[in-house]
Amino acid sequence: MVEVVQRRTFQAGDKIFKEGDEGDVAYVVQSGEVEIIKVNDNNEEVIGVIGVGGIFGEMALIDSKPRMAMARTSKSTTIIVVTKQMFDEKMKSVDPFIRGLLNIFVDQIRSISN
Repeated sequence: MVEVVQRRTFQAGDKIFKEGDEGDVAYVVQSGEVEIIKVNDNNEEVIGVIGVGGIFGEMALIDSKPRMAMARTSKSTTIIVVTKQMFDEKMKSVDPFIRGLLNIFVDQIRSISN
């Protein structure tokens, strides 16, 4: 089976996803930059910046829970989409112990971020 790589292009200031959105894909930054933003009391706080080669949105692939933050481009950006199906195919070959650790890590990150 041949996997087709999907790319998406955004202009500066475009939202890729909002906090609370359902997440069934992750993204790899091919060019540009993405800010990860939490909104508290109507104030935006940039909690991370993802540059070329960085991945974001990956936690939703692991635990299928809603997005914890908003992702917005800070400049013209091209991203590669990693689907749940692509991720699950890769995970099939991973040791069950490692899969379990990933789930524990995601649970811990979500609990300290709330």
